[in-house]
Formats: sequence, structure tokens, C-alpha cells
Amino acid sequence: MNDNPRAEIGQTNDAELVKRLLIENYGYAPELLYEIRGRYHKVYAWKPCPIELRGSDRNGVYFGRIESDGIRLSIEGSFLVGPKATKNVVELDDEKAKRYLAGESVEIDDKELHGWVIVKWRSYYLGSAKAKEGRLINYVPKERRLKLEDPAKA
Repeated sequence: MNDNPRAEIGQTNDAELVKRLLIENYGYAPELLYEIRGRYHKVYAWKPCPIELRGSDRNGVYFGRIESDGIRLSIEGSFLVGPKATKNVVELDDEKAKRYLAGESVEIDDKELHGWVIVKWRSYYLGSAKAKEGRLINYVPKERRLKLEDPAKA
């Protein structure tokens, strides 16, 4: 096994690679079809469907991305994996969740946690972040960030 999963793309079945990375990092892999597409190694996931779509590139939702050190889940991917994940799930309080959704990196109590984690707030899964040295590095896309009001202007 290679330390960089990107090196396995094209040499290993996409579904097998994605499922292995999900099990290793989150302890759970949903039974879905997975395909890795494009130069950014984006992962799309779907269930078999009798509706025929034009072009195989229309299958699935954006599920995540293969990184050099694992798999980073999209918000949708974290919703699919999070409820049954057995490890690397970090729950935020209300204030930290608000800051995280606004695009800020937030502090966590576990300084030993490193790597990709699912971010949870109450019963919602907010996507994934990279834990490093007691912080969650934010990966919420700019177009999906929460716009917080400036208290000085209120």
C-alpha cells in the first residue's frame, strides 16, 4: 500500500480505493457506486438507478476528493458517512459551528488529532476539515459560507 492514495488512482478500482480510504479514516463506507474524475481527483457517488442519463459524467453527487493524505469529504459526503462514522468525527458547540460555517478555522480540545475529520454540529454534518495541532483547518467553499453580521454595525 502506498502512503499517497493519489498514486493508486488508475491502478486500483475507484470504488475499492474510496471504500478503503473511508473505512481507514472514518470506520464506515456507504454502499454506493464511486467514481474518481478529473485532474483534481474528485469523487462522485450514486446508487444504481433505472433512469438513463446522457453521459457517464452526469452520475452522482460530489462526494469528496482524494488528497495526498486521505479523502476529504464534501458537505454532502459528510452527511452520507457521518451518521455511521465510528472515528474522526469532531462535534462543535454553537459558537464554533457558526465561525466554522463562516469560513474560519476553529480550535479544538484534542491536540493529538491529525488528519481529515468530519465536522458535526448537533445532528448536522458540516463537511470535513483537517485537524492539525489543536485546530480545524476550514474547507467550506467560499460560495457556501455563512455571512455573519458585524456586531459593530448592528
